[in-house]
Amino acid sequence: MDVRPAGGNAMTRPPGVLAILLIVAAVLPQVALARQIEPPPPAPETPPFRLPFDIPPGPGSWFLVQPYGSTRQAYLRRVSWYGGGQGVHFGVDFAAPCGTPVVAVDSGTIIKIDAQEHGAGPHNLLILHENGFVSLYGHLLERPPFAAFTPVQAGQAIGVTGDPDLTCSSRPHLHLEIRDRSLYYGYDPVNFIATDWDSLALVSPGMAFQRDLDAPRRWALPGDQPVVRFGDGLLNAFARPWPPDTLGW
Repeated sequence: MDVRPAGGNAMTRPPGVLAILLIVAAVLPQVALARQIEPPPPAPETPPFRLPFDIPPGPGSWFLVQPYGSTRQAYLRRVSWYGGGQGVHFGVDFAAPCGTPVVAVDSGTIIKIDAQEHGAGPHNLLILHENGFVSLYGHLLERPPFAAFTPVQAGQAIGVTGDPDLTCSSRPHLHLEIRDRSLYYGYDPVNFIATDWDSLALVSPGMAFQRDLDAPRRWALPGDQPVVRFGDGLLNAFARPWPPDTLGW
């Protein structure tokens, strides 16, 4: 059986081509390895972004329903729902009726629309900002009326809130993420959005964080949650969790 490559025997190719192929084969794995171990960019010292709504919070408009991080809800579904984000809730959720206008947290350029690889359906949108960070708006009701690489301004309407269950009655909300330019790292929006998070947290039904009894002060508060590297192993595989892992997930 002839097992030579489709392009012929490598020994018959010009020496220059063979040398280039060998260099590429040697360099690509090193580039990929460097990409894997590249540390995440630090969060800015001063929050650069605004809230994604133009209307004030309240029971009839919008409110914080789940923060970013190792929340109790995320911990119980750390494999089934949040395994791709190292087991933590890698965005912040704002409950809002379907159709609530969503605005850009800062000026930038739309880089993706309805990117299925990022979930957060039925529709999502990603904006690259001038500081190199990306905001992701998920669970939008309709496909945003933009094309990729469209510039947008801070506070510009970019879509309306929807419901991941497609009912507008089960859990309508906006899922907001902050990532780095590579989209590999996810950050706590508390450290990026300038607002009174303490007041927002007072009415949030999902503010409980899962505790690790071996490190009980770690990841206990908003703004003190870990940076996520998408695709890596679980951050919250606690040996002694509190409350106990009653679901065994």
